[in-house]
Amino acid sequence: MPVTKLERVVITVADLDQAAGLFRDGLGLDVGPAQRFSDAPWNALLGLDPSTLMRTADIGFREEVLKLAAFDPPGAPYPELRASNDPWFEHVALVAGDIQAVWSHLEKTGPETVTAGGPVLLPPNTGNVTAFKFRDSEGHPLELIAFPQGVGDPRWQQGGAGIRGFDHTAITVSDLERSLAFYTGLLGMRVGGRSLNQGPEQDRLDGLSGCLVNVVALQPLSQLTPHVELLHYRSPPSRASVMPPHANDVASVRQVHKVDDLPTLVRRLKSDGAVFVSDGLVSLADGGSGATVRDPDGHMIVLLD
Repeated sequence: MPVTKLERVVITVADLDQAAGLFRDGLGLDVGPAQRFSDAPWNALLGLDPSTLMRTADIGFREEVLKLAAFDPPGAPYPELRASNDPWFEHVALVAGDIQAVWSHLEKTGPETVTAGGPVLLPPNTGNVTAFKFRDSEGHPLELIAFPQGVGDPRWQQGGAGIRGFDHTAITVSDLERSLAFYTGLLGMRVGGRSLNQGPEQDRLDGLSGCLVNVVALQPLSQLTPHVELLHYRSPPSRASVMPPHANDVASVRQVHKVDDLPTLVRRLKSDGAVFVSDGLVSLADGGSGATVRDPDGHMIVLLD
């Protein structure tokens, strides 16, 4: 019954063309043509009205899939007050061959910066990775990351100076053990690594003060990357919980996972009291089926067979 693969990550946007422009012009990535459709079963999977229209575009990587999705009718904009430890926080970590060169090019587009002063080299307990966090014009957080030799997936050592793919999607969680029970006990992911991140480098990376962050990498059964990372901010604490975003709200980011034996997993999730966005299993137009749930902190997870 475990999750076998992180199939893709989907980011809800308000302006698809503008959002795609950041990835194309700012990050040098290929962006597929926009597609427009209304899919009642898929809308049911996302908890939306059956007549909702969707425009999507895929960001081009060698192996990973990142999708931008705009909805009509649209949902709420990204909250004005936002920080790296928000309860709804979810970012995608983009792997750069030459992170300084990527940032120097991206900086010309004027993104909202989270990390002050350019990319920061993190301490040895994090693997000596270099990282930088920023936001697009709508507020979505993104991360640039570069791995030294011998750290991370070996394939990140291959490729040019630009973006080579995305390594993970990271989410903020309020109770680490509760989230581990959900992702490992119910979804069947395995812990791939842990660290406790703190100090001036982490503060600068996150744009916060006094950071003490548990970071846990969770890998699907059949792959090292892309994967999910849990971020548990012991300090500073996240703001009080808020209602999790709907799929058409701009703050919504969705993990889409392939699952072995989805019907059995759905039964287990229901018996465990998981919050469903869909009405259980949904039969999809392609002949497959899916279900959408929220993790203990409200992050939306789409499960496909």
